[in-house]
Amino acid sequence: MLNKVVIFGVGLIGGSFARALKAAGAVKHVVGVDRSEAFLSRALELGIIDSAAETGKAVSDPQGQTPAGYRFEEAIAGADLILLAAPVAQTARILASILPHLDASTIVTDAGSTKSDVVAAARAVMGDKVRQFIPGHPIAGRETNGPDAAIIDLYQGKKTVLTPLAENDPAAVERVASAWKACGAIIHTLTPEEHDKVFAAVSHLPHLLAYALVDDIERKPHSDLLFQYAASGFRDFTRIAGSSPEMWRDISLANQAALLTELDAYLAQLTRLRASLAAGDAAALEATYVNAQRARRQWIETIEAAEPPQPKDAAAE
Repeated sequence: MLNKVVIFGVGLIGGSFARALKAAGAVKHVVGVDRSEAFLSRALELGIIDSAAETGKAVSDPQGQTPAGYRFEEAIAGADLILLAAPVAQTARILASILPHLDASTIVTDAGSTKSDVVAAARAVMGDKVRQFIPGHPIAGRETNGPDAAIIDLYQGKKTVLTPLAENDPAAVERVASAWKACGAIIHTLTPEEHDKVFAAVSHLPHLLAYALVDDIERKPHSDLLFQYAASGFRDFTRIAGSSPEMWRDISLANQAALLTELDAYLAQLTRLRASLAAGDAAALEATYVNAQRARRQWIETIEAAEPPQPKDAAAE
């Protein structure tokens, strides 16, 4: 049982974490911190958080009753666990803001989609207190955001990757792992570098491609006609282009080197496919399609064997 959890970012990721912990009876009190007072008020109204705080002031509950909020320093004090569920570019700023108020027993973790940059920020800001920071990344999400997008079972049967540091106490790592397990997640461990290489290929590149395709179509002079006839295949391929542009801008730049490597490899693949198409090489095209179909079917079978069915709009981020 966690007595007090503080969540920076009360939208889909942070809000779903809070809801899952509450549903599991794994937390007594959840404090939300967000740059949006509207999000905080909505999270209070929905019961996602029990109190709210913005930097330097308290936020009252939506009914205008007794203030439900803390001053920022009071929100941090005495927390068992702090989750950073904000865009990765905000990591250093948030860590710097909480550091003066951080109890020695408080563990800090994050939900960022990149890890090497987050670890670098934590080391630069926290110094020897970096031992209290356990980097993490829940592999679950949807293209919707905000408190209304938060759901209790977002992490059920999904992987959460932890990338512990050499300085971390095993008990601190276990506290973070236990919290995610209470949400229904399956814990995996990678190094920060391994994490970023893997997700550049299977998450960051697909998002870049989805955004690029929709942007390309929209910029064509006959885009209205094209979108009129775009159907389920286009919708499925581009669904993740509905995700937060700010978040994916930050992720793309944070994992720039690994993403460029994957993008170059993909461009080479496109060049090969273009040559096959231009040459009318049916065998080469079919060989690529057959291999891709086989690999995708095998992946789907593996995923379905390990995870319960999820809503149609659920997707790994």
